[in-house]
Amino acid sequence: MSVAPTPTRLHVADISKTFPGTKALSGASLSVSAGEVHALVGGNGSGKSTLIKILAGVYAADPGGTITVGERSVAAHEVTPQWSADAHLAFVHQDLGLFDQLSVAENLFVGLPYPRRLGVINWRRLNAEATGILERLGVAVSPDAPVGGLRAADRTLVAIGRALRDREDVHDGVLVLDEPTARLPAKEVDRLLETLTRLAAEGQSIVYVSHRLDEILTVSQHTTVLRDGNVVARRATDELDIGELSQLIAGDTVQSAAAPTDTLFGPPTLEARDVWAGPLRGVDVTVAAGEVLGVAGLVGAGASSLLRAIYGAQPRRGTVRLRGQELRAGNVAAAVRAGAALVPDDRLRHGAFATLSVRENVSASYLARFRTRWAMVDRRAEQAASARAVDTFGVRCPSPQVPLALLSGGNQQKVVMARWLTGEPQLLLLDEPTQGVDVGARAEIHRQIRDAARRGCAVLVASSDADELLDLSDRVIVLRGGRVATSAHRHEVDRHWIAQQVFGHDYLEEPPT
Repeated sequence: MSVAPTPTRLHVADISKTFPGTKALSGASLSVSAGEVHALVGGNGSGKSTLIKILAGVYAADPGGTITVGERSVAAHEVTPQWSADAHLAFVHQDLGLFDQLSVAENLFVGLPYPRRLGVINWRRLNAEATGILERLGVAVSPDAPVGGLRAADRTLVAIGRALRDREDVHDGVLVLDEPTARLPAKEVDRLLETLTRLAAEGQSIVYVSHRLDEILTVSQHTTVLRDGNVVARRATDELDIGELSQLIAGDTVQSAAAPTDTLFGPPTLEARDVWAGPLRGVDVTVAAGEVLGVAGLVGAGASSLLRAIYGAQPRRGTVRLRGQELRAGNVAAAVRAGAALVPDDRLRHGAFATLSVRENVSASYLARFRTRWAMVDRRAEQAASARAVDTFGVRCPSPQVPLALLSGGNQQKVVMARWLTGEPQLLLLDEPTQGVDVGARAEIHRQIRDAARRGCAVLVASSDADELLDLSDRVIVLRGGRVATSAHRHEVDRHWIAQQVFGHDYLEEPPT
């Protein structure tokens, strides 16, 4: 008995896109079947985001090429946001676009007419319709709960529900998810992947974009790999492993940072005592010169608050000393002068200037170094410094003069890292330093962090990625309930230990073999 072929839900043929100075896509093609999760992967700058924006009608493709969704077909350069919506292409971006102060139901139906009765909003009906969407996605929250108070995975599922809100039991379109787990802790990632698997089994086609290769291997049936704007592979996912997938993405073998070794560190660079800030309750932290201290903990445990409080960007109580000099709370300028540097988790909102050039972003924190005696900026010196930083950190951009916003996420992160590391800080505070970057950029950033430590910089790195902590850390502390619950040296730590300490002893059913 023959099996009917699975119909193609989305077919992208021969798509190209040229920006001034660069070819972002060159004859790219993508084919997604009905009811499958299709992974779209590639390094930062490979063209993934450009392809997604063409599908959404945000960018116009170069002439030539077509996009077909079901029975609808159009020349790629003629796609508009309205055509995309009419074709039932739905998008959930890394920035979920939710309104924290509004309820779940209000967020689910934002942009649509609310049901009315006698001229006023029918809240009972709105909440009932929202409940149906939430039940379909397995989200156990009240429709009138404020979105700002939800767990990270539930927020992501609300955004997915909004994308699919008018298509219950209808699966004729495609759901495109761009880095949906970038800010989720491991336990909540599992919940999301289970929901996506169930949606696909019901017939929903999903394009899944992620730098987390273990997720790709878990959830997808096929994988398309982009590199330098070209499709270099389309494979059944069960034929791949992480090593081969990494090589397809990077084009060569990715070298990891040198593993931490038992080293005689210098004297304490950072001494933080009895720090109270946000959820933190009397935390003590010491980091020696040349040491990398990893911070693990659930979202909300206080890792970000610890880094921001030390840096002076968040109100705190307690004492913070950097090389013996006490840093006053709330004084970022004094922390920078003392040698502290912070790379925040949200690089565009808190760590960079998106509309300024790469050159201006590299020099922003140390402008005094480029001042002439007439208080003007020495553009030649600034340009030379930014060119060296671009070369040293492998930033892929046509020129240091291009706006930072035009770079891929990984290259933006490299620029932020370059800005601080070229200033040779004494204390480097890193909050999710490789969040949303590809495997190649991740390895390069890790190398730069270890190199800074070898030069004597003290490093405090907060990460929800256990592998990142194992790659970088000489010592790991775990925050739980606003306090340091435990700590251990690198040779005492593995992924199982981190999971047990962060999530509880029932998180992993069996220790790894």
